[in-house]
Amino acid sequence: MNSIANMIDHTLLKADATKDQVLELCKEAKQYNFASVCLNPTWVKTAAEELKGTSVKTCTVIGFPLGATTSEVKAFETTNAIENGAEEIDMVINIGALKSGDTKYVQQDIEAVVHAAADKAIVKVIIETCLLTDEEKRTACELAVLAKADFVKTSTGFSTGGATADDVKLMRSTVGPSMGVKASGGVRSLEDLTAMKEAGATRIGASSGVAIMNGLQSKSDY
Repeated sequence: MNSIANMIDHTLLKADATKDQVLELCKEAKQYNFASVCLNPTWVKTAAEELKGTSVKTCTVIGFPLGATTSEVKAFETTNAIENGAEEIDMVINIGALKSGDTKYVQQDIEAVVHAAADKAIVKVIIETCLLTDEEKRTACELAVLAKADFVKTSTGFSTGGATADDVKLMRSTVGPSMGVKASGGVRSLEDLTAMKEAGATRIGASSGVAIMNGLQSKSDY
């Protein structure tokens, strides 16, 4: 049970999230021992204070959800988030640059965040799979490897689609066995999580962490 919980980034990224909801998210994360809470940068300081002394990390999103801010802004966001207590950074690539074939820019964009986070936070690279061809997905993953990121991640959850097992498989086959792969967007049940894990995911982003764990608990009762 704990090994499943340790895979989950307990997520709340809605624009209208309130402080009470953030505090509840942190409370649930501590109760179930999730890997992290993932929230917008404005809530990082609140979450970091709530989670102090626990194993639950504070994760935030950078260049979210479009990935279309400049590299300099993404680097500043990363530095600011870390100063406020973030230990994990999920950054969105410049999707338009990738689709324009400007791989040099995309790699440098990721590197700007990796360098800003160096030795202070791990970096997960959101490639937004629903907007990419399979070839573009492979290229994005290869660029994340070259930029020395820690994870590749499927989705923001705010575009036209979320994680699929096929995309996770493709990403895992591209980055190899040692890099993290995070499946995010549409993972709502234990069955969904299991499918992503079997496809090669090592981390799951989900707003349904408690429901997933309750499903796990109910299965273990039979």
